[in-house]
Amino acid sequence: MPTTAAPVDAGRLDATEEARLWQALGELTDPEIPVVTLREMGIVRALRRAADGQVEVVITPTYSGCPAMDQIADDIAALLAREGVPGRVVTQLAPAWTTDWMTPAAHEKLRAYGIAPPRRGATGVTVSTVRFTPKSGATGASSMRSKGQFDSQSGIPCPQCGSVNTTETSPFGSTACKALYRCLDCLEPFDYFKPL
Repeated sequence: MPTTAAPVDAGRLDATEEARLWQALGELTDPEIPVVTLREMGIVRALRRAADGQVEVVITPTYSGCPAMDQIADDIAALLAREGVPGRVVTQLAPAWTTDWMTPAAHEKLRAYGIAPPRRGATGVTVSTVRFTPKSGATGASSMRSKGQFDSQSGIPCPQCGSVNTTETSPFGSTACKALYRCLDCLEPFDYFKPL
């Protein structure tokens, strides 16, 4: 009597296979920030089984047009092949990625790597601060800045020395999701991961 394979339960993975894949996916790092994993960044959203039996790894880009997404998809596809799992990568745009999906471990790893992590407010919601500063050489610039007329909140903490005496030098850093800052105490430039 021939044996028949058990029907594939679309949407569900076997618990053992799911745990093994989550563990393997937990080792893939962001191509632009190699100290942070895709899971810590919140880019890998779900694992599921499609109706055709293939495993789908659902990813959400940090922003539309992120150039790292092709590399991320290739890395995940290579991982599935190494694990002997027939599968594919599915990009899901909604809900849109937010820096709130980043884990506390991601924040700490970014800081240790020299990138200021996105700020969080008291409620756990990421906050964005808009600061208006005078052009260098403007009359009375330093005295006005010291009186706090341009900053209602403290600056972005420098990942090198921890000072909040920092200033944005460009809204664009090494990648589009980061801004370039400079610490006015240790004088080191650094990237700030912009909150979304």
